[in-house]
Amino acid sequence: QVQLVESGGGSVQAGGSLRLSCAASGDTYTYHYMGWFRQAPGKEREGVAVIDSDGSTIYADSVKGRFTISQDNAKNTLYLQMNSLKPEDTAIYYCAADRVQWFLRPGYEYWGQGTQVTVSS
Repeated sequence: QVQLVESGGGSVQAGGSLRLSCAASGDTYTYHYMGWFRQAPGKEREGVAVIDSDGSTIYADSVKGRFTISQDNAKNTLYLQMNSLKPEDTAIYYCAADRVQWFLRPGYEYWGQGTQVTVSS
């Protein structure tokens, strides 16, 4: 079992920045792929950025150049640095982990409870 807890969400104005964190605990040695997803009201959950144990990353086109995913293996923590935020980035952001590579598809086995990000214009 793996437990994921997100933090760092909040409300910012357009153009601002936030850094999300995801603390992992439990059988953390069992998963090799982690990612950030988001879900806006009335929309499907979408992949934002994913990273593997070697540090290789994939980003959704909508966030390339603005968001950066990273991980601190010693702290079992995943991060998402979000810059130049736009109102359309408003959503609940979720952390996910799995031993299988799902890329940006929301098929991951383990999920956090989510953290709200609100960007005002």
